[in-house]
Amino acid sequence: MSTDSVDGGTAETQPEIEVTEDAAAQARDLLEGEGMDTSEAGLRLFVQQGGCAGLSYGMRFDDAPDEDDTIYTHHELRVFVDPASMKYIEGSILDYESGLQAEGFHVENPNVVSECGCGESFRT
Repeated sequence: MSTDSVDGGTAETQPEIEVTEDAAAQARDLLEGEGMDTSEAGLRLFVQQGGCAGLSYGMRFDDAPDEDDTIYTHHELRVFVDPASMKYIEGSILDYESGLQAEGFHVENPNVVSECGCGESFRT
């Protein structure tokens, strides 16, 4: 059984969102810490208006996907992406970084043409 899959369409028709093993492990631990069922619940990755460059990433835990979400499963973590956000983040990789200056989730987005100085917002 593969640890990576896409629900809601074939891999050929759905743009891929990848999740590193570290990011999936961190998110699963947080989901479980919230008492959420990891077989149904997941991490919602979305784009919202905001920040000095115009768009910013958002993440939250949801008990279940919305009807029109694309659902990715990587390393036993379910990731939900709504159609409006998909056009901005298709092809992205969700990673977890820990270091001396910062610790947290980071989106590596190939669609970004510019970011603000702090790296919290972007333009495509």
